[in-house]
Amino acid sequence: MKPVLQVALDFLNLSRALKVARAAADGGADWLEAGTPLIKSEGLESVRQLRQRFPHHKIVADMKIMDTGRIEAESAFKAGANVVCVLGAADDSTIGECAEAAVNYGGEVMVDMIGRISPLKRAREVRDLGVNYLGTHTSIDDQMRGSDPFKTLRGLSRSVDIPLAVAGGVNSETAAGAVKAGASIVIVGGAITKAKDPGEAARIIKEAITSSKVVRTDLFKRARGEEIVKIFGMVSTANLSDAMHRGGQITGLMRITPGVKLVGRALTVRTYPGDWAKPVEAIDRARKGEVIVIDAGGTGPAVWGELATYSAVRKKLAGVVIDGAIRDVPEIKNLKFPAYARLIIPNAGEPKGFGEIGIPVHVGGRRIFSGDWLVGDDDGIVVVPQSKAVETANRAMDVLERENRIREEIKEGGTLSSVTELLKWEKK
Repeated sequence: MKPVLQVALDFLNLSRALKVARAAADGGADWLEAGTPLIKSEGLESVRQLRQRFPHHKIVADMKIMDTGRIEAESAFKAGANVVCVLGAADDSTIGECAEAAVNYGGEVMVDMIGRISPLKRAREVRDLGVNYLGTHTSIDDQMRGSDPFKTLRGLSRSVDIPLAVAGGVNSETAAGAVKAGASIVIVGGAITKAKDPGEAARIIKEAITSSKVVRTDLFKRARGEEIVKIFGMVSTANLSDAMHRGGQITGLMRITPGVKLVGRALTVRTYPGDWAKPVEAIDRARKGEVIVIDAGGTGPAVWGELATYSAVRKKLAGVVIDGAIRDVPEIKNLKFPAYARLIIPNAGEPKGFGEIGIPVHVGGRRIFSGDWLVGDDDGIVVVPQSKAVETANRAMDVLERENRIREEIKEGGTLSSVTELLKWEKK
């Protein structure tokens, strides 16, 4: 089977889905998918509209059928779907009924292996039930945790002789790799539907599929490990707060150096008000790119100033966050060193040496551990626990990408309310 590009229209609003579908089709997309969120939100009318507007394209209904296979498959085929998706976790009888309905209506069935603990074993089982395609699917939640989208695909391509589809995090950099790993159907969602120009994005990815060419991109990719520092540098604290369900913010601290972004792992310091010994000692202990986070009791005298900042700059530290007082603000601004503090006062304390370095601290209403990530900009500071850093970074990038797409639709003549169909979703 010649590799094809399938676009997953995972929208909640049909009007937006149809607009992107037109652009993607013009860009070379072969199959158009009514995504599960779209079907749940708009019903099978989404499939009917796609069939009416794109009579020469294969229409996929991602129903994720789990039960009553014949009823659900028939309803999708009657609405105009060429391919209906059923979950590999469904009972054999359910998958078999979907396959029988496909024969009756001249359609096809794709089995989605999302969430299967033993996908290779299950793939061999469902292959004999009369299905047409097997889909390997890295869920969005798994993508956010940095999972390899092609791991299962490679195993299936060596084990079954049925066309394979791959979905989950595919972009212009990885589309060619998907084909190389064994995919005949490359399913792309956000890399097209969230692009500023969906048609151009589809064209580039289609070219990558047909020419086995890697096209670099900074968007629509999910990071692993230390790659997240690049994402934290791209997203805003507002993006991060949205990704953390409106959480993570440190409250009550002032931005000392506007326009300079803070990104780095925390090295925590707890000290007594005005005792600047441990904060200064922490500069020597900190590694390049770390942020010194100081719990000084939320009051003065100052525990940080110009000379500490000079030292931190020489060590290439990423910033300082102080639940306490800072001074020498003009000099710190001139150094463009990212700094936040609760108070600005002129008097410093004495270096008595009380306190500890590297222990959990409470700053601005948040408990922070050494190794946690901090991101700060003109909106404030967000702390991301190190155990959730990869997932949070990827979810924040998803927020940024979605906002980029909405911004383009507003530029094209819409408003935020009209693009998101806000009135439709208000509680009655």
